[in-house]
Amino acid sequence: RQPVTKDTFRQYRILGKGGFGEVCACQVRATGKMYACKKLEKKRIKKRKGEAMALNEKQILEKVNSRFVVSLAYAYETKDALCLVLTLMNGGDLKFHIYNVGNPGFEDERVVFYAAEICCGLQHLHQEGIVYR
Repeated sequence: RQPVTKDTFRQYRILGKGGFGEVCACQVRATGKMYACKKLEKKRIKKRKGEAMALNEKQILEKVNSRFVVSLAYAYETKDALCLVLTLMNGGDLKFHIYNVGNPGFEDERVVFYAAEICCGLQHLHQEGIVYR
């Protein structure tokens, strides 16, 4: 087994931004498998006293094993960031679909489908003793 570093992956476009950094698409060079890389900037973590939060997030993501919740595939650090490499959920986020696909909003059938997926994800977290936010 090779140690995991930033060189293990090819970095692609940014998928989103959060309070501690950004999420970008990445690909394992050796296998071609796609993931999402969440980069938590060390400066921001320290400034906001988020060290415990970052460690907690990593531990929770390691524990999760559900089709409805992202899980941790790899973790590594650079000089400037802690990087959590997560399973990639293709298709975009809910906000994108609400406002950019067809008319704003969803048909009832689609709402029920997405609500069921969210409930399945939350149920899995609760079975693992995890309460989300």
